[in-house]
Amino acid sequence: MSSRVIVASGLVAGLLVGTAGWAALVAFGPVASPSPTPAPSLDLPTLPPSATPAVSAVVSGSAAPSVPASGSGAILGVGEPAPALRVPQLGGGTIDLATLRGKPVWVYFMATWCPSCRDELPVMNGLAARYGKDGLVVLVVDVREDEAQVAGFTSSLNLAMPVGLDADGSAQQAWRAAVLPVHFWVDKDGIVRDAALGGIGPDAMATGLGRVMPGVKVTP
Repeated sequence: MSSRVIVASGLVAGLLVGTAGWAALVAFGPVASPSPTPAPSLDLPTLPPSATPAVSAVVSGSAAPSVPASGSGAILGVGEPAPALRVPQLGGGTIDLATLRGKPVWVYFMATWCPSCRDELPVMNGLAARYGKDGLVVLVVDVREDEAQVAGFTSSLNLAMPVGLDADGSAQQAWRAAVLPVHFWVDKDGIVRDAALGGIGPDAMATGLGRVMPGVKVTP
């Protein structure tokens, strides 16, 4: 065999060995792992903490507490002049607080859907009858309800007190009676001397009456 053939055979063999080596590296060599794709972050909104204002009864003779600021602010304060109150009366006529100057007046804002109203009104009816001889006038003001509905409700309780109809809620707003029911005791000079959120008992009612009826012994 000539030297040229031997050299050529060697070159071919070398190429074959090299190719096999590269193939082995590709087939069995380490494969770089792809970088993990980070999970997408969830941009959740931050919810503000809820704030539910508490409502407490007005303490006789003290400043009125705040109530939910849903439009009418705080309960009318003790010592303030009573706002005007002029509303249609259930059954006909008009209730006008201005015509009652010189008399102690108990103003009660309520609604027929209120459970404590059903409990309080009969007690109030009895007190109105007992102290009417002393000049007491009790005004019940229903807020934003149909006249027929109010008539049926008051009739079922045999109420003898005059009932006003605040159909549009304007009197409620003027008196800042944000939470129903609300009691106001107004003296003969037209000044609010006591006030309380509803759900009170006969003792608290007697206390309120005592503040606008000086010289009269009021008992529950």
